[in-house]
Amino acid sequence: MSGTVQSSSDASTREQRLQQGIDRSGVGSWELNLSTQELVCSASARNLFGLSSELSANYELFLSLVDAEDRDRVAREVKQAIESEQSFDMQFRVGDQTRPSRWLRIRGGVVRLEPGTRGYLCGIVFNIDEQIELESELRMQQGQLRSILDTVPDAMILIDGHGIMRFFSSAAERMFGFSEGEAIGRNVRELMPPTDAARHDGHLDRYRSTGERHIIGIGRIVTGQRRDGTTFPIHLSIGEMLSGGKPYFTGFIRDLTEYQQTQARLHELQSELVHVSRLSAMGEMASALAHELNQPLSAISNYMKGSRRLLAGSRDPNTTKIETAMDRAAEQALRAGQIIRRLRDFVSRGESEKRVESLAKLIEEAGALGLTGAREQGVLLRFNLDPANDLVLVDRVQIQQVLVNLFRNALEAMAQSPKKELSASNVRIADDMIEVAVSDSGSGIHDDVKSSLFQTFFTTKETGMGVGLSISRSIIEAHGGRMWAESNSAGGATFRFTLPVAASEDLTDAS
Repeated sequence: MSGTVQSSSDASTREQRLQQGIDRSGVGSWELNLSTQELVCSASARNLFGLSSELSANYELFLSLVDAEDRDRVAREVKQAIESEQSFDMQFRVGDQTRPSRWLRIRGGVVRLEPGTRGYLCGIVFNIDEQIELESELRMQQGQLRSILDTVPDAMILIDGHGIMRFFSSAAERMFGFSEGEAIGRNVRELMPPTDAARHDGHLDRYRSTGERHIIGIGRIVTGQRRDGTTFPIHLSIGEMLSGGKPYFTGFIRDLTEYQQTQARLHELQSELVHVSRLSAMGEMASALAHELNQPLSAISNYMKGSRRLLAGSRDPNTTKIETAMDRAAEQALRAGQIIRRLRDFVSRGESEKRVESLAKLIEEAGALGLTGAREQGVLLRFNLDPANDLVLVDRVQIQQVLVNLFRNALEAMAQSPKKELSASNVRIADDMIEVAVSDSGSGIHDDVKSSLFQTFFTTKETGMGVGLSISRSIIEAHGGRMWAESNSAGGATFRFTLPVAASEDLTDAS
């Protein structure tokens, strides 16, 4: 008898220890009598629910402590658990006047001691505020990452070791024409033309068996295929990661279609500029030659006429023939002079096609041509352009020719300078004119060359022709502006020129 009492006492003591250990771990136990609706809770459960130790509890009181937004859901899930006699697991918020709202998680199920009785709903409860906070932080980080990926123009695709797509960014959706839901679960080879798709699985198999890298970590240009079957050039960079001991591959993809179109347009523009530059140089040379040759031709004509007067009193039998030959030579000299004058007039009066253009766009395109390699040379570029004074009435190719010439001259002038800065700016100087300034921090303009800077065939370069600045000023003057140069505070040179503002009627015509 005493042994039985001792055994019961030990069991009771053991249960008390277990309950104390559970309470101290932050986990509470509870049971709801389904017949009486009485709720019995451990000390830890009471603390979590917000029940005082003296207050008797029931199911109705418990529901009143649940946050109003969660109350209907909790009641519904409890009812379902009782009716189905299945275990349940749910999360909800509780709060009272003494403490702020907190998140709890309860787990349990129906326990029947005897068949046919209503039994008890028993379970455990514990605080999950830290878990909810971590989940919220994780969702925020995922949202931030998703937002970044949605704004990055490059597409990102994640595949597993078998080539199945597991992530498909918004940029990838736009690039390939598949939605994220359509793409995930498919093989990435569906984004490749047939010739590449046939080899792709083989690449993955070889990598899994050998571990030998061929393109991982190395960007290369390949071909992609859109949903409609059209192909386009892409730049592909691949990274590798391990998750759960399994390999995953991340592909960053850039659509090169626009890049190739831009390169083709820049090449076309460069060809146009070279062509116009040659024509302008020939025009300048023709104009200069016409001016220089006109005087000796006039002198030849005058000498011919003078010689004919001297022959007037000659009795030489060939005098008549000589006079005729000299008359014809004088006529040809005059004819040559007239041809050269017409050529000079044609060159000087050549009309250009002027349209409304964006000055910022002209400078940007000219910079792409004239400033090639500037960053590699350590040149700091500053384009301080006023968008309010942007529209000008010009011949696009001719003005870009001027800008390219000034940019190239500036780079050459700064080749040996310790400080390399190049800037371009614009400012309204009158109601109808905009001034453009291109400044560098090169060697500047020496006083002895200022007066000759824009003369034809004058140059300070060893291999220069001396026509670039002369042509540039002729172009600007043909647009109704003027061009000049000066030294700046940085010790370099500043070239300025003016262009006509696009009038309101020009904007109407352009539209």
